[in-house]
Order: sequence, then structure tokens, then C-alpha cells
Amino acid sequence: MSATGTIDRPLTHDPQKQAPMTSSTSEPAGSATPVFFPSAAPTARQNRTREMQLAPEALARAHMRERHREADAERQAVRLVAARRMQRRAERVSLRARRALAMAVMH
Repeated sequence: MSATGTIDRPLTHDPQKQAPMTSSTSEPAGSATPVFFPSAAPTARQNRTREMQLAPEALARAHMRERHREADAERQAVRLVAARRMQRRAERVSLRARRALAMAVMH
């Protein structure tokens, strides 16, 4: 049985032994790997592999940057709420102290 592999079930997982990606007629020129040269196979495969590995990493980095930004914004919001709460508390204490002083002066 000499069946060729599919994308989901490749014949081999070794990139050195896999057939190169070929362009179809429906794709624009230059969108896929150019003409296959066996001497350039490791370089072409390595570049394709590197691009395929780096795309999810870049996406993950962008996702983490966004999560960090969200966390920073959340921390800033929490600090602002706490600062306003402390300011109101300080104003109430100040008002109580003024009243106490006024009462002491009046008596």
C-alpha cells in the first residue's frame, strides 16, 4: 500500500521527508513556495516551519499584552475607588473635628 499522506494524517512527521508545498493555479503568484529545488529543501522547510511556529507565539504575545493592559487598567480603577473612599472618610473626620471644636468653643 503506497498511499500518500494527507494534511491531517501525513505519511511522515519528519519535515525533511515531506513533500514541499506547491502553489495552485487559484493562488496569486508569489503566495506559496516557488519552484522546488532539492538542495534548497531544508531552507524552505525551515522557513515555513519557523513562520508556522512564530505566528501563534506572536498571537500569544499580543494576547498577553492586552491582558496586561486590562490588568493595569483594573488596578488603576481599584486604586482610584480606594482613594475616593479615603477622601470621603477624611472629609467626614474633618467635619466631625470642626463640630467638636465648635462645641468646645461654645461651652
